[in-house]
Amino acid sequence: MDAIDRIQAQWAAEKPALDTLPMGIIGRLGRLAKHLEQQLSACHQEFDLKPGEFDVLATLRRAGAPHRLTPSGLLQTMMLTSGAMTNRLDRLEQKGLIAREHSQSDRRSVEVVLTYAGLTLVEQVLDAHVRQQQALLASLPRKEQQQLNGLLTLWLAQFEQPLTSGD
Repeated sequence: MDAIDRIQAQWAAEKPALDTLPMGIIGRLGRLAKHLEQQLSACHQEFDLKPGEFDVLATLRRAGAPHRLTPSGLLQTMMLTSGAMTNRLDRLEQKGLIAREHSQSDRRSVEVVLTYAGLTLVEQVLDAHVRQQQALLASLPRKEQQQLNGLLTLWLAQFEQPLTSGD
C-alpha cells in the first residue's frame, strides 16, 4: 500500500460512492513527476547545468548542424516566456556554451548557436540523461514501457494538438 492507496481508503471510508480511481491515477502521476524531475535534475547538476539550460542545449543539438536557431524558434520549440528564455540564454552565454550571432541570411536578426564547448558538453550530458531515463524506467519491462508510452500519448492528445511536419 502506498500513500495514494491510503488516501483512497480514507475516502472509501468517508464517502463510499466516491470514484477515486482518477484521484489515484493523477495523484501517482504527480508524485512520479516530482521523483523523475529530482533524479533528472541531479543528473544535470553533475554537469553544472539546470534542467532548463540542458533543454536549450538539447534543442539546439537536435536542430542539427549548424546547431543554430533564432530565439523565437527556441521559444516555439520549448514553450517558454521570452523573459525565461533570455535568462537561460544569458547564463549559457556566460558559461561559453552558446553564442548569439547575427543571422547569416538576415543581418538584422540574431541566432543562438552552440559553441564547440556547448556541443561537447551537450553530447556528454545527453548520454548521462538517457542513461538516467533508462534507469528510471528499468523496473518496467520494455513491453510495459511501450504500453505506458502509448497510453500516455493517447491521454496527452486530448490536451495538445499533434505537430504536423510543417510545424
